[in-house]
This record gives sequence, structure tokens and C-alpha cells, in this order.
Amino acid sequence: MIVSKRMTANPTTITSAMTIVDALQIMRSNKFRRLPVVDNGKLVGIVTDRDLREVSASPATSLSVFELNYLLAKMQVKDIMTRKVLTISADATVEEAALLMYNNKIGGLIAVDANQTVVGILTETDIFKAFVDAMGLPQGKTRLSLIVPDRLGVINDISGVFKEQGVSIGSFVSFPTEDNQYEVVIRAEISDVKTLTDRLAALGYPVQHIVQIG
Repeated sequence: MIVSKRMTANPTTITSAMTIVDALQIMRSNKFRRLPVVDNGKLVGIVTDRDLREVSASPATSLSVFELNYLLAKMQVKDIMTRKVLTISADATVEEAALLMYNNKIGGLIAVDANQTVVGILTETDIFKAFVDAMGLPQGKTRLSLIVPDRLGVINDISGVFKEQGVSIGSFVSFPTEDNQYEVVIRAEISDVKTLTDRLAALGYPVQHIVQIG
């Protein structure tokens, strides 16, 4: 999965000279959580809904509403934006983007092209959607979960059983476990679940969990 296929392309951008009031209006009207800041075609920062909330009126301030509104009308995006922006290449994988977001505890990344021009935004929602699609969840099907050893030939053995049973695998995902094994999750259209799972068990791959859709 490539970032360019999962991101929101051609995102709305703002300039650093825009007032905070105008930026807040754009964000609220479009239900955005972040806006890239672009000057003369170059990414210079990012502003988030949290940034804007932090400079909005607070019960703790000693200023009047009129004073606050006056100050906000004068403040520009450049006064509060984050200048060091994490970006991801539009040609990078979604897995790379997810790891970058996870390690930095952020909810979105600005996607850029080879010229470092802003071409999209990839958010945590896009990552969730990619995971759902990779797992084949929208198609339903039967879900099998197996715990298998970390050794050569396991995938070949398991896929061989599906082949001999005439079953096409819709999705196949593996996750490492704490005891140096792997949990394998398979989704497929399986008409005879018992025969298939019995065959897997006979090869030393007992199915741990089954969910049948429909």
C-alpha cells in the first residue's frame, strides 16, 4: 500500500500570514484537524485544532471577550504554527507512515512529492481504513486464527491446504507473539470449514479461533 493511494490529495492549505480567526473558521467549517501552512509553494509549518484551541478564549484569562477577540484578530498563523513538520513521501508505503506516526505520537502526516510540494495529508483514519481493507473485513468471509512456529515452509504448508481444498485466500496476515511464534489470521470463502481445519491440524497447525460470517 502506497501513501499516494490512501491520502487525501490536494489538501486545503493556508498561509502563515492568515489570521488565526480565519484559520479557525476554515478548520471548523470543514471539520479539519490540521492545516498545512504553505508560503510561495513551500511548506513552512502546520497548525492543528489543538494549537487554535490553546489560543482561544479561556475562563482563566483576565482579559475581556472583546480584548481577546481583538488580539485573535491581530494574531497570524505564523505566531502559533509548528515550523518543524514531519513529512512523508507520497511514494512511501503506508507501513512507513504508520511507524513514523506511531513513533512520534502524531495523528497525521503531510505528504510531499519529489520537489517537496504538498500533495496530500495522511491521517490515522486513513491508516485504520488501510488496515481494515488489508484484513479483508468489508468482504466478511470466514476468519481463521492459528499460532504457528517461526520456521521455513509454514506459509507454503498452510496455503497448500487451501489450494488442495479449492479455497482462495482473501487475506493472510501474520503477527509475532511474545513466545517467538506467529499468529496467522486468514480470511477466505470456506464452504467446508471442518474439513479444512482438520487438514491443517493434521499438519500440525491447529486452528485456534474461527469466526464465520453469514
